[in-house]
Amino acid sequence: MKQVKRRIWAGAVCYQVVYNVPDRTRNIRDSVPRKPRFENEEERKEFLLGISRRKHARSFNANFGPSSLYSTLTCDQEHEIHDFEDAKRVRKNFIKSLKRAYPEAVVFCYIGRGKSTHRIHFHMVSEGIPKEVIEEKWKHGGVRRIDNLRSHNFYNGVDRGQDYTGLANYLFDHWKPEMGGHRWYQTKNARKPEADPAAEVKLRGGYTKDRPPKPPKGYTLVDITYTKYGCLHYTYVALPEKRKYQRRKPTYEVGS
Repeated sequence: MKQVKRRIWAGAVCYQVVYNVPDRTRNIRDSVPRKPRFENEEERKEFLLGISRRKHARSFNANFGPSSLYSTLTCDQEHEIHDFEDAKRVRKNFIKSLKRAYPEAVVFCYIGRGKSTHRIHFHMVSEGIPKEVIEEKWKHGGVRRIDNLRSHNFYNGVDRGQDYTGLANYLFDHWKPEMGGHRWYQTKNARKPEADPAAEVKLRGGYTKDRPPKPPKGYTLVDITYTKYGCLHYTYVALPEKRKYQRRKPTYEVGS
């Protein structure tokens, strides 16, 4: 087997993925990890969920930064939504109204249900739409919160700068099977992460969990994950500027 490495760039985050391909593989540049064999349907679903989660986090980091806005949109008694098909219609129409005003805007939007109230609400992350326009065009209730994304995101006490994987995963997990459809809605003009061509690893012993690739210049290694199918995922973030002291904002985990 040959060990192959590919870099994927998404905003302030660089992912380096290391995987194996058969020795007979000639087109290394466009190679992808081999599809594993699953013992059961549950294992297959878990594998696909991991792919979807990584895809979402990379797209999220590729499109949003400190100038982007995170909004929680709730419904009042008059406009309460009782089923998810209606929620999808409301979401679609609302984003259409935003795009008419700001065609270049990028929007990711998620449906949620309150843990205690069981009321349907929405979380939205947007780039290129002023705060006052979001508040003006949301006609179904109130905008519970609307804040800029942070320049400094801390995971286990480590400053990972403009890495929004934590927020991305929090929003990704809002989806429930009864909602049906996709886990999130994103506008068609959302940027895709940039992937470098894969390259064969020319390193004795190859890369392992304890022997990661060197970080790109100006980046630092913050996370390593390993799948049981032999794929290594290394996450690097652009070194954040030193943080000035400021009062800590509330966390993103908002209940409705």
